[in-house]
Amino acid sequence: MEHDLLPIPGIKLASTSAGIYKNKRDDITLFQIDKEASVAAVFTKNIFAAAPVVIAKKHLSSGVPIQYLLINAGNANAGLGERGEEYALETCKAVSDNTNSSIESILPFSTGVIGERFPFEKINNVIPYLTNHLNVNGWQDSAKAIMTTDTVVKAISSTVTLSGKTVTITGIAKGSGMIKPNMATMLAFIGTDAAINTSTLQNLLKETANMTFNRITVDGDTSTNDACVLIATGLAKNEKITSTSSTDYDLLKQAVFRVCEHLARSIIKDGEGATKFIEIVVKGGKSQQVCLEVAYTIAHSPLVKTAFFASDPNWGRILAAIGRVTNPDFEIGCINIFLDNVCIVESGARSASYTEEQGIAIMSRPDIRLTVELGKGECEESVWTTDLSHEYVSINADYRS
Repeated sequence: MEHDLLPIPGIKLASTSAGIYKNKRDDITLFQIDKEASVAAVFTKNIFAAAPVVIAKKHLSSGVPIQYLLINAGNANAGLGERGEEYALETCKAVSDNTNSSIESILPFSTGVIGERFPFEKINNVIPYLTNHLNVNGWQDSAKAIMTTDTVVKAISSTVTLSGKTVTITGIAKGSGMIKPNMATMLAFIGTDAAINTSTLQNLLKETANMTFNRITVDGDTSTNDACVLIATGLAKNEKITSTSSTDYDLLKQAVFRVCEHLARSIIKDGEGATKFIEIVVKGGKSQQVCLEVAYTIAHSPLVKTAFFASDPNWGRILAAIGRVTNPDFEIGCINIFLDNVCIVESGARSASYTEEQGIAIMSRPDIRLTVELGKGECEESVWTTDLSHEYVSINADYRS
């Protein structure tokens, strides 16, 4: 259940304030992971990836078992060149010195303002406190500590039975703006006590992230710091999953999917200044890629998003957005568009049965489903997005103030 977070045997957490924010709040958290755990991760595809992403990738590829995750909010440690990597390594070294672990066993993560000097000294000062206060019930505090412009905590726990054993999954995430994940999400950390080997866990995470975090967008901006980590400690003692073709794999994937879906939808519902949650469903494409391109083109249109904010069923904006897809394999005469169950466009023109009153009534709702039928194939994809409000502009205009 949301906010009723279950501990994961083999994972301990601690959070505190390092003083990164002007107004004191928890802004740093540390995960300790059982040495026998499997760890999988996916990262941003932004080619200007932040320093912690670069270091985390290197440490994962070293083959050294991952034992700690160090996450800070308030400063992205991005856009700082080689010095940024040095800063990230300084914080890893501080954890290493305080835990007698290797630097390569530590993964750093950062979120916040880009281009400002990284306050590694402040972080290093609180590492002893974090290492002395690790506990299995620290998920809720960590969920708060990683927030930036988020207005609500994004967290959930779930359970599933695998080979007769109860397996627990708990996940936390942060994200509100600069949201168009191109691998995972802004930051997400998911733990489970399932027994599963690393390669199979990595496959599970990629599949799940692709169908959840990679289907959300607030503003079309892919962050430099996006990362999603899935940890499996194996302490549930289920029969170890070593293949993607087993029943237990499918059951675990479904359970992790539910957690990731909840976190992804929570990010959209908390989109900066968002007043509406919008699901865009595109059906009848010749390929998944075409369906996704149509969905994202609609979701990223400022004119469409502001129409949703105004509860204005301006279907011409939606039709125009579909028409600027890069490589269309459909014609206007095949296009049908629905707001919930109301057909607003039929065969590329206004539906004869549609009334403006119907459209306004649906567009005024907080949750809206927009369906586009391309009429050219059997593929279908969905994307979750928000409207674009005055508040979004204000939040981002004042972000560094």
